[in-house]
Amino acid sequence: MLKNKLSRLFKACLIAIPALLWLNAVQAQGLSSTVQVETKINKDAASSQDRVTTLAKQTQDLLAEYRSVVREIEGLKIYNDNLAKVVGDQRTEVQSINNQLEGLEATNRGVVPLMLEMIDALEKIVEADIPFRIEERRARVVRLADMMDEAEVTASEKYRRVMEAYQGELEFGRTTEAYSDTLPTTGQTVDFLRVGRTLLIYQTSDQSSTGWFNPSSRAFEELPSKFALEVKNGIAIAKNEKAPDLVMLPTPGPEVAQ
Repeated sequence: MLKNKLSRLFKACLIAIPALLWLNAVQAQGLSSTVQVETKINKDAASSQDRVTTLAKQTQDLLAEYRSVVREIEGLKIYNDNLAKVVGDQRTEVQSINNQLEGLEATNRGVVPLMLEMIDALEKIVEADIPFRIEERRARVVRLADMMDEAEVTASEKYRRVMEAYQGELEFGRTTEAYSDTLPTTGQTVDFLRVGRTLLIYQTSDQSSTGWFNPSSRAFEELPSKFALEVKNGIAIAKNEKAPDLVMLPTPGPEVAQ
């Protein structure tokens, strides 16, 4: 009887084992399928996260680009506003310059005749004056007259040169100088001593001849020999060869008023 029970139990085990094996296979297959599903879900989640990260980066890049464009537009607007003000100011300045040019043209019409009169008066002054550096001063008057016909020289530059010539003539009245030049009467080279615009004396290098320009006769005349040493000392002082000192020189007497 025990044998029969054991036999039935063994048969039951034989029947149960395949069932357990099948159950385990089914469970293993289900687990594998679950793992595959979970793996796919994880891969899909990772892929989705990558896309989200990429889109987020693209969004940040676009936002940064947008902000940069907005700043550039604001900068351009400020620049354009400033440029418009500059252009407006330049237009005003151009109009002002045009108005000044119109006024300058009117001024030139008045100044040019005045300068021509001044040059003509300067020529008369040179010819009426004692004849010191006469050729040099005449040449300056000629240059001024020629300059007035030169288109490339502006009116302001012409006026400056004319006034400069007058200033030079005024300086002659306050200075003393000694220089060498040709005596018009003999053609001999002599030393001249100019004292302001009042006195012009000459002397040969060997002091054998001493003379002056007589304003009354408007001619060069010989001076007495007693003036030779004084004139020599005066020339040396003017050339800075001697210390300043008092010298006795002839001076023209006062003229009787007509």
